[in-house]
Amino acid sequence: MNLNASTKPNQAEVVYVVDDDEAVRDSLTWLLESNGYVVRCHASAERFLQSLQSTDKSTISCAILDVRMPGMSGLELQERLISENLPMPVAFITGHGDVSMAVSTMKRGAVDFIEKPFKENDLCGLVDRMLAKARVDYSQASQRKITQSLLSKLTGRERQVLERIVAGRLNKQIADDLGISIKTVEAHRANIMEKLNVNTVADLLRLALSDPQPN
Repeated sequence: MNLNASTKPNQAEVVYVVDDDEAVRDSLTWLLESNGYVVRCHASAERFLQSLQSTDKSTISCAILDVRMPGMSGLELQERLISENLPMPVAFITGHGDVSMAVSTMKRGAVDFIEKPFKENDLCGLVDRMLAKARVDYSQASQRKITQSLLSKLTGRERQVLERIVAGRLNKQIADDLGISIKTVEAHRANIMEKLNVNTVADLLRLALSDPQPN
């Protein structure tokens, strides 16, 4: 399944392969690179994690992991990625898989679980799904950073006013809640709108509600 120029994967995106079997690494590298993907292989989970320390965090990437490896297993590596807040889409390839193991990896967020031998089309389709998910995850994470940066500009009082706006409180109610005048509330609202670079209350609510951190 050689991809043409219009469907060729983005060269800035990386597919990591982590497998202790050199033959499997070579096979996957050849198959994926022949379809236009950029591939980086590692013989162990430990080496893979070490390599991530010097990797650009903005790189869109996904990982294909072997379940059973000496040292840290693929399942343990998945847990490590989760615990270190590295939400890279992962999938497992194994010759020793069973239903319970598949359920376990999927519950932890694995995109898929396929057994060797695998079909080229299936593998490329899986990688496409993982990279698509990685793009969405990266976009959402970038937007969260922007939102948090904007919200950090607010003063403590402005945050109190914003919390009440989000809760649906009217200006008079906010003034009573905080023991300030309605005009002061209106001034805070205007400052909040300006600092958050929004023009309507709907946009303000959308931005405030998209922030996973408490205001």
